[in-house]
Amino acid sequence: MTVIVVANPKGGVGKSTLSTNLAGFFAAQGEWVALADLDRQQSAHSWLDLRPETLPAIESWNVDLDNPQKPPKGLEHAVIDTPAGLHGNRLGTIVELADKVIVPLQPSMFDILATQDFLDRLAKEKSVRKGAIEVGVVGMRVDARTRSADQLQRFVEGLKLPVLGYLRDTQNYVQLAAHGLTLWDVGKSRVEKDLEQWQSILAWVNGK
Repeated sequence: MTVIVVANPKGGVGKSTLSTNLAGFFAAQGEWVALADLDRQQSAHSWLDLRPETLPAIESWNVDLDNPQKPPKGLEHAVIDTPAGLHGNRLGTIVELADKVIVPLQPSMFDILATQDFLDRLAKEKSVRKGAIEVGVVGMRVDARTRSADQLQRFVEGLKLPVLGYLRDTQNYVQLAAHGLTLWDVGKSRVEKDLEQWQSILAWVNGK
């Protein structure tokens, strides 16, 4: 069983987009997956409420940070969507549950600076330092051919973290989320370019 935490203390960087689509991928593969939402707004769990029952199931997993417990036995994947402002002991608690941590990051200097301290703290977590937990960065709402993408790449390389991929700025994610859907719930021709961008991310998640 793999637990994947999607985290960045800055709001509006695409954590829920990553979390819901990642859960949707596992579900589309016929795997037993649960989605946890630690944000007070419960955006990811509200999205689950919109999800049609005819689609591959994604379970809701409620995590109590004051008394964290492992996911149910037999579960193949768990994805944890975290809130803005996650830090301190709560960050440590969530990291201890994780096998992998994905940090979504927009390639603007303002976002990079706002996330730098978080990535530094994350790198100092005992489980990360010992290699028990893998950490990777995903560039959100970015064209990989632009100067801003190069800027993000240089920043992350300085932290010795891999950039797993870049997801473009598209209304596909917004339109699908409004109906409880993911990229894997619609015809491939509609989202072909987006599916291509996910391949390197999924390879890392699956350990390939």
